[in-house]
Amino acid sequence: MSTTDTTSGPGSATTTVVPQGMTEKRLPRWAPLAVTAAALVVALLVTLPGKTTVAGVAVITALLAVAGTWLLSLVVEGGRQATDRLVTALVTVAFLIAMVPLVSVVWTVVEQGAARLDADFFTWSMRGVVGEGGGALHAIWGTVLVTVATTIISVPIGLLTAIYLVEYGRGRLARAITFFVDVMTGIPSIVAGLFAIAAFTLILGPRVRFGIIGAVALSVLMIPVVVRSCEEMLKLVPNELREASYALGVPKWRTIVKVVLRTSIGGIATGVTLAVARVTGETAPLLVTVGSTVGTNFDLFSGRMATLPVFSYFSYTQPGVPPEFSIDRAWTAALVLIALVMALNLVARLISYFFAPKAGR
Repeated sequence: MSTTDTTSGPGSATTTVVPQGMTEKRLPRWAPLAVTAAALVVALLVTLPGKTTVAGVAVITALLAVAGTWLLSLVVEGGRQATDRLVTALVTVAFLIAMVPLVSVVWTVVEQGAARLDADFFTWSMRGVVGEGGGALHAIWGTVLVTVATTIISVPIGLLTAIYLVEYGRGRLARAITFFVDVMTGIPSIVAGLFAIAAFTLILGPRVRFGIIGAVALSVLMIPVVVRSCEEMLKLVPNELREASYALGVPKWRTIVKVVLRTSIGGIATGVTLAVARVTGETAPLLVTVGSTVGTNFDLFSGRMATLPVFSYFSYTQPGVPPEFSIDRAWTAALVLIALVMALNLVARLISYFFAPKAGR
């Protein structure tokens, strides 16, 4: 759409085409913020004194802001831009609603867990401690050891399975593996724990509880995540790189090791890190496979081990007398666990940033 401006002069005529978009009216950038501020003021005024709640004010403000932005845009910019602004406002409101539970959980855990976030919490276990004091050193070491064992079990199996599916897999076997990986991705975590404890009970007898069983249970949850992430990263490697390697007489296995894996190492490392973060906070499998203890145990193949999720669970559900000290430790353990998962996600982001293929190489 455009407008035409014709200027006549002695012996000549000039025609200028002006795009219509250049002449349309636009709201200033600060208009949506101004409408939102006005909506907030109106929401505070219409809410009855003494009955004002944050949730009620937020809901009224969101409704008035969306309606006000749409109406103002309809009057000034027209129906098409008004529809665009309406959809943008709805998407923004949906994003903010989705952020509410996350912010609420993080805020609550930080507020409740900061009280015991001291040196003793990271240097003492619960052996011989009743009531005040103690820490989660034994649970931190147990979480680290079980997670490392899970990673050692899961990464080779998951990576080799992904390589087979992308580079070699054809026919019924590949389709069956893909199907079972999809099924394993959706199984409940407690089922993985029951599977691991049942398998070791058949081999070693009843009442067995030690760290490697928990690692096996978590591997059932971690392997399909590793397979899926590695498979997608391997598929992103251009076939031209493989063909160029084959043209030089390089065997297939060496092409995979030297070309395919090196090209996709950043994405693979990111996927593995996210998979580790996914299983670090699991509680149900460790509850039935590893159990809990008050002392530090570094042996994955003998005796019960404490882990941060289980330590937080038992500290909150079985606090003892007086209960407030144990509950404080439970909140702090949850805070440390959230910080650990967030750190792993940050590491995954950094790996993806630094190891991703750069343009122009």
